[in-house]
Amino acid sequence: NIAVIKYWGKRDEDLILPINDSISVTLDPDHLCTTTSVAVSPAFTHDRMWLNGKEVPLSGVRYQNCLKELRSLANDVEEEEKGIKISKKDWEKLHVHIVSYNNFPTAAGLASSAAGLACLVFSLAKLMNVKEDNSRLSAIARQGSGSACRSLYGGFVKWIMGKEENGSDSIAVQLADEKHWDDLVIIIVVVSSRQKETSSTSGMRETVETSALIQHRAKEVVPKRIIQMEEATKNRDFPAFSRLACADSNQFHA
Repeated sequence: NIAVIKYWGKRDEDLILPINDSISVTLDPDHLCTTTSVAVSPAFTHDRMWLNGKEVPLSGVRYQNCLKELRSLANDVEEEEKGIKISKKDWEKLHVHIVSYNNFPTAAGLASSAAGLACLVFSLAKLMNVKEDNSRLSAIARQGSGSACRSLYGGFVKWIMGKEENGSDSIAVQLADEKHWDDLVIIIVVVSSRQKETSSTSGMRETVETSALIQHRAKEVVPKRIIQMEEATKNRDFPAFSRLACADSNQFHA
């Protein structure tokens, strides 16, 4: 997804709770996407993950938070034809293997972590027969990568910052589906596929710690822009939509 009213800054680093609401447009997966396959087997000795052909560690707290939440929501899985029977309790000790591939540059500013974590959470939820809807899954994906909560939906999506300390109300909701604005086209120009020098996580942390303007943006500027952007999206008002998106982006370079 590409944010048009941006998420920048956390009020809780562990739960990944933002300091403001945000709105994004989900890109067409026929063009830019993450493809994730997941498997479970009694033969697996530990959780493992491969990204773009290379094994990456799953020991980080963000991955572990997602896996823990999903396992707690897992249900019985039974497929008689294949001889598969997994009880809810079995998921606590079974391990998974995850293979993920991005068809676009990774960690280069195109929201690869958002796509990857959304795909990971959605795939594992299917595997584990988790019966929660996308709204609940978005709260889990958020704990892996903040913007991932928005990637669980197509079209135009709002991440509600929420007020609860435990993050239970910090979820994504779909404002309009992918068919709402058919003639809106997003052009992606990759000028460099190199990994960005400053990660979003460290950039946000430094901004919150050093910028006198970021709290003013979050409390005074963004709430008004969110209302205006929702209206522009609803009415397919491209001049207003583009003006708001550019103003929000440009403000970070002021």
